[in-house]
This record gives sequence, C-alpha cells and structure tokens, in this order.
Amino acid sequence: MCQTGCCCCVCVRTQSIGVIERFGKFSTLKGPGCSCVTWPCEQLVGTVSLRVQQLDVNCETKTKDNVFVNVVISVQYEAIAKAAYDAYYRLANPEVQIQAYVFDVVRSTLPRMDLDESFSSKDDLANSVKVHLDDTMSSYGYHIVRALVTDINPDARVKQSMNEINASRRLRESAKEKAEAEKITQVKAAEADAESKYLSGVGVARQRQAIVGGLQDSINEFAGEIAGTTPKDVMDLLLVTQYFDMLK
Repeated sequence: MCQTGCCCCVCVRTQSIGVIERFGKFSTLKGPGCSCVTWPCEQLVGTVSLRVQQLDVNCETKTKDNVFVNVVISVQYEAIAKAAYDAYYRLANPEVQIQAYVFDVVRSTLPRMDLDESFSSKDDLANSVKVHLDDTMSSYGYHIVRALVTDINPDARVKQSMNEINASRRLRESAKEKAEAEKITQVKAAEADAESKYLSGVGVARQRQAIVGGLQDSINEFAGEIAGTTPKDVMDLLLVTQYFDMLK
C-alpha cells in the first residue's frame, strides 16, 4: 500500500478478491489488479483466494464388524466469487469446519458397513461427503469441487489376517485347479488305455480268425489230395506238428 495524499493504491493478486473496510466496517470487494481507496478511512483488510485448495482429513472410526480403521479423505474446495463476503466474514477457519463435517459423515456412514464393504464402497462414501459438505459450505461461500477417499487403513494385525485369508483362498483355488488337471490327465490316460486294449483285442481276434481260416484251408486241401484221410486225421497231424515245433 502506498500513500498518495488522501488516496492510496492497493493491489490484489490474480485469482483473489480484496476485502475493503471503512472505519472497521465492510465497504466493498475489489477484484484483481490495482485499485484506489481513501486512506486512512478505507483499508484493504484481507483477501479471499479463489484457487482450488485441498484439505486431507484423517479420521478414525469403527466398521460394522468392529474393526478400527483410519480413513483419509481429500477434500478439494474453492471460495465462490459472488459469495466472497460470506467466505471472509462467516468462517474464521474453513478448514476446521470442513474437517468437522467430514468426521460427522464418515463416523455416521462407515459403522453401517463391514470392512470389505467399506473398501468396495469408497466412491459412495466420497460422494456422500461431497454432497453433505457442498450443501453446508455453500452457505458460507465455499464450493466443494471434489471429495476423494484416498486411503482406508485398518490395524496392522487386521491387515495381516486379511493377507493370510487371501493367501489361504488362493492356495485352495490352486489345489482345486491342480486336482482338476490331474483328474483330466487320468481320465484321458484311461480312455487312451481302453482304446489301446480295444484295438489290441481287435488285432488278436483278426489274427486268430486268419489262423483258423488258414487251418481250415490246409485241412480241406490235405484231405482232398490224399484219399482215405479224414479231417480228424489232418487235425491230429497238425497237433503233432505244433507239439514238435514247441519242443524246438
């Protein structure tokens, strides 16, 4: 602020709104740039930033299944330009107010959820925080841009237990898949063995059929060439021949 007689110039930065008071009473709002005020009657007492700001809120609460968790919620908010008066005068510390409302929403929502459900419902929780905060903070000149549940962190022992449960489930699934694979292998092996035996049996049957056919032809031919022989004589001769072949 530089004094020039009874007038002085005040500078307000970009994305900010200056608050001017006259003898301690609100007078007007000034936009970015250089403005003239009547000094010492009027003064620039403060500014309201229009930039998006982020507040990380760490809240501890208990789930429906009695597990204590630390929930970290990031709230992005900004002052409403048309409500800069409310943003400057109605709240001494907007961060404390936002934190209180986040605590209220989280501690009224998570106790109705199990631990597993709380992980799968992060978006619902974040949306609930945003809607509730936006309805409340708009009357104080602030707009909630976004609320994000960035972390749900249970106790270390609970985490270890969850990891063990997941590991056991994966081992069961692995054992089931391995048993199914072994079953398929055994079934295929049995089918292959049955097919092999069937084909072997067909081969033996055909072999025996060929042998019988050959013997029949030999008997008929021998009986036809030598007069007075009967089929029984030929069979006896063949048996004796096979006997001597086996002895050799």
